[in-house]
Amino acid sequence: MTNAAAPAAPATARAELGSTLRLAAPLVGANLLQMAVYAVDVVFVARLGEVELAAATLGVYVYGVILFAMSGLVGAAAPIIAAELGQRRHAVREVRRSFRMAAWIAVLGSIPFMALMAHGESLLLFAGQDARVAARTDAFLDILLWAMIPALAGTVMRITASALGRPGWAMAITAMGLGVSIFANWLLVFGNLGVPALGLEGSAIASLSTAIAMMLAYAAVLVVDRRLRRFRLFGNWWRGEGSRLRQIVVLGVPIAATMTFEGALFSAAGFLMGRIGVTEIAAHAIALQIAAFLFQVPFGIAQAATIRVGMAYGAGDRLWMARAGWSALAVGTGFMGFTALLLWLFPRAFLSVYVDVDAPANAAMIALALQYLAIAAIFQLADGAQAVAAGVLRGVQDTRVPMVIALIGYWAVGFSVSVALGFWTPLAGVGVWIGLAFGLLAVALLLVDRWRRREKLGLVRSV
Repeated sequence: MTNAAAPAAPATARAELGSTLRLAAPLVGANLLQMAVYAVDVVFVARLGEVELAAATLGVYVYGVILFAMSGLVGAAAPIIAAELGQRRHAVREVRRSFRMAAWIAVLGSIPFMALMAHGESLLLFAGQDARVAARTDAFLDILLWAMIPALAGTVMRITASALGRPGWAMAITAMGLGVSIFANWLLVFGNLGVPALGLEGSAIASLSTAIAMMLAYAAVLVVDRRLRRFRLFGNWWRGEGSRLRQIVVLGVPIAATMTFEGALFSAAGFLMGRIGVTEIAAHAIALQIAAFLFQVPFGIAQAATIRVGMAYGAGDRLWMARAGWSALAVGTGFMGFTALLLWLFPRAFLSVYVDVDAPANAAMIALALQYLAIAAIFQLADGAQAVAAGVLRGVQDTRVPMVIALIGYWAVGFSVSVALGFWTPLAGVGVWIGLAFGLLAVALLLVDRWRRREKLGLVRSV
């Protein structure tokens, strides 16, 4: 069976650029909305007091780190599905196999992490956290851990729908999820419409409800959408495919490790800031939140690039691969260059979204945050380049060497420079941020160079 839905190679670089943008735009929107979904819990719980806020923040962090890594693992289905579409031969059957095994991994892979989250109090006490906060975080995680399976199952469905040419559903369903999260938190945290006020536990239930609602919405889309239902993705869901499962794991474990290395670097930077001072960590948190928000754009472009390059890879079309990869890199770095200029020219405008920049009590924190944003403006280009370069390399199913590059760049370079400049020079927090910039730049240069030398390295193939 051939796949008539698979797009042909674009005739020009301009046409490829247009295809990339059409695919990336809704994925970027979905990423931005997903950040808002994660923030809703903290916003509502903040009114319950410092202990509850700290518990929610730590709980969302533990859950988010695990979910982020597992999303990288199941995300390996995207380049595999894209390559199957590019090959065009028996694509319906092969796509269904990849979807099914990714869904199996989402469910089975969640179980050990759910068991780990069930011991949240012990983990946090071991990490030296306040006993009261650890106890409340444990109660929060005991509920939130059940969201892991529906969240990852929804991720597999979103990835598949996007690879099959329906990325708009990701943005629409995430917007719906944001609405569910806001309503459920309003209903359960403070007890509205006659519902008992459940406080922190109510917020966890709201997150679980949101994950389930989004999973069910994606499942309905896969069955109802005319383009998607022809793949009969839920057919033979009980049938295992050992070779396909291994392929996803072999490709996905390095992706999960790479994403963990990057996330851990920024988490470690927060701990370094905490050793420097309270004002420094507050300024760091705000500046990093701004950088993370802007990063969602190249991250969405990287997701689109994986699919576009993956299709070209499956088709064995070297010219198409080159156009898809370089178009995505141009868009990603171009956007981050633009945001770098905005951060350089109007940093106070960005900070004003989070804090009162004119309040005397915030003066010291604002002064530090402005310095951090000046460095963030410099590393925006590197951040965009490394994200998209990783995405295009995943498109040609190259993940193991990029994982090693990430480990070396983020930790051997980035973390080492952060520690050296942060604690052995007067730069302090500014030195930590310079280290982050060095780490991102090292990874970006190595990944882009690897993409440039893809032919010599044997990463591409012809039909």
